[in-house]
Amino acid sequence: MQMENLFDKMNHLKVLVIGDVMADAYIRGKVERISPEAPVPVLNSRHYEIRLGGAANVALNLKALGAKVYLCSLVGQDSKGEELIKLIDAEDIGSEGIVRSQSRPTTIKTRIIAAGQHLLRIDEEDDRPAFPDEKSSLLKKALALTALVDAVVFEDYDKGVIFPELIQEVTALALKRGIPVTVDPKKRNFTDYKGVTLFKPNLKELREGLKIELNPKNSAELEAACKRTVSDLGVQGVLLTLSENGMAIYADGTYHHTPAMQRDIADVSGAGDTVISVATACMAVGFDLKSTLILANMAGGLVCEYSGVVPIQKDILVKEALLVLGEQSQ
Repeated sequence: MQMENLFDKMNHLKVLVIGDVMADAYIRGKVERISPEAPVPVLNSRHYEIRLGGAANVALNLKALGAKVYLCSLVGQDSKGEELIKLIDAEDIGSEGIVRSQSRPTTIKTRIIAAGQHLLRIDEEDDRPAFPDEKSSLLKKALALTALVDAVVFEDYDKGVIFPELIQEVTALALKRGIPVTVDPKKRNFTDYKGVTLFKPNLKELREGLKIELNPKNSAELEAACKRTVSDLGVQGVLLTLSENGMAIYADGTYHHTPAMQRDIADVSGAGDTVISVATACMAVGFDLKSTLILANMAGGLVCEYSGVVPIQKDILVKEALLVLGEQSQ
């Protein structure tokens, strides 16, 4: 099948994203003096903006690729939670899988920026595990939505939404239905994603998860670490992101590595969200392993050219993909 047709198939996908949603807030302004109260800059605030972040940014990326997306997550019963759900609904992302919590605030990450420089980030969050009643509601909603979609993404930011029973039951149902399950992991649940289709750690996460030292420039070490992850966790494949050293993928006994593409980097925030989104969509529509790697690497680099957390632009990705890959994906 021609590459254009595979990209067109993304327009018919339904994808469930399970994980930690958050608000990415930005306060931008000018610094013209130092505070007389302490040796810190005084920001004259000029602009405030709030965007979808975390698992919600994965949903935005998948939507930008053409998919219909559903979110399953936990947000606070507070004003920021209301605002976050309004933003989700405004993007035509399904919010029926979201559970409101009386016990925790909505996660917000506020970035203070002046003259393009990131001065400070303020995090408002509670990363304790979800309460039993919240877990029950999350599991019920996640299983109902898994029965309707073509792929499932676990976007784990270690904020307490994802728990072992949720992983096990959703993965079992998805694999029974023959649909891919992809994971962007963090430390807390690292070893619980057994049997998933694609496991996407970054270098730091893999080092911590396997408790090994790993040279990102040593191809033999990288391949061995990917093989060990498949063996230890029982996952079907590994997509390893290596920052400026590119990415590697291992599945079905086959290993590929691709170097990072030269880009004018403005901001790396959210690049991992884009990578897991593109990889998931590629797998769901039938891209081969190597093309999935190259496209995910390409997409991650493209979003780094913009300031702040932004989703991929599909038309730009397709144009660059056709130029780089040609008809390799036939």
